[in-house]
Amino acid sequence: MTRFVCTSNHGFAPYAVEELRRLIPGASFRMIEPGAVFELTADGGRDEVLARIRRDEPIFLRHIQPVDLALPIAGGPEDLGALAGFVRGRSGRFAGRRTAVHIRRREGTPFPYAVSEAKAALDDALREIGAEPAMQSADVILSIYASGSELLVGAGTAEEMLSDWPGGAIRFRREDGQISRAKFKLLEAERTFNLRLDKHERALDIGAAPGGWTSLLLERGLRVTAVDPADLHPSLAGHPRVTWLKRNAGDVSFPPGAFDLLVCDMNWEPATMAKTVLHHAPSLQAGAEAIVTVKLLHRKPLQTIRNITEMLGRAFHTRRAKQLFHNRDEITLYLIHKGE
Repeated sequence: MTRFVCTSNHGFAPYAVEELRRLIPGASFRMIEPGAVFELTADGGRDEVLARIRRDEPIFLRHIQPVDLALPIAGGPEDLGALAGFVRGRSGRFAGRRTAVHIRRREGTPFPYAVSEAKAALDDALREIGAEPAMQSADVILSIYASGSELLVGAGTAEEMLSDWPGGAIRFRREDGQISRAKFKLLEAERTFNLRLDKHERALDIGAAPGGWTSLLLERGLRVTAVDPADLHPSLAGHPRVTWLKRNAGDVSFPPGAFDLLVCDMNWEPATMAKTVLHHAPSLQAGAEAIVTVKLLHRKPLQTIRNITEMLGRAFHTRRAKQLFHNRDEITLYLIHKGE
């Protein structure tokens, strides 16, 4: 039996569990933090389960940590000693490699140490065995989850864990003059889907106001046609690479092949959003990319996603569907225009 600590966005753990039940027959689940963190126990081996998840990544699973060792929490210095012993006992896994230490604590855990204090002790243990403590671009991640009674310890790559951030909670620094937090969603999509936004030239941003996504596309060097009846942020007014159409997205059309990228973060009912995106599909070049958020307004989000991807399938291939950390009651789709 193999154990894993799994994390979703708050409130979406039941849907991650539903996806994992289909993916890993016979798996069992136990909630650790209601609605967000749960334990998966599977019959398959560690590598087999992680490989299966990478091949068919669940939409609502944000992070997965293998449990290589479960240590009872004593509530004193012996806890740090046991964690350091784990590092020394697996020196072959860490020696000579850039190693990040990720520590998460469940509220109310008896583990007495702050994250920074525990991390410093483990970084010292890593140096002792010839590993290089790292904050970014790590070769391997040592992940520790302090639950109500146990320290759940595991190691793996960022690819295996689905993220190089603790629990998949990716953070961006808010910039002076940033138009909206929505910009973080597109930044995270760019990173998660391995996009090269700067390779594009002309983007269509439908439902653009106040302009968070438009601003990022401008930073990447694109020309942007922004469509929204609401006002764009004043900082975008008169920008030489922005064309703003103060109209509903469904009421305008563009020449065939006018754009090589479409983005859409409209706060609309999903079917209406999909119809609007399909309306603009002819204006995209063959192979154009599209990044689209789907608002989950109904009780059956997985069914909503299936319905919307089926609708969009008339004109697009779905490359990825993922609930990003910066998504709230929504998910993000990465699409490729068929060009038919």
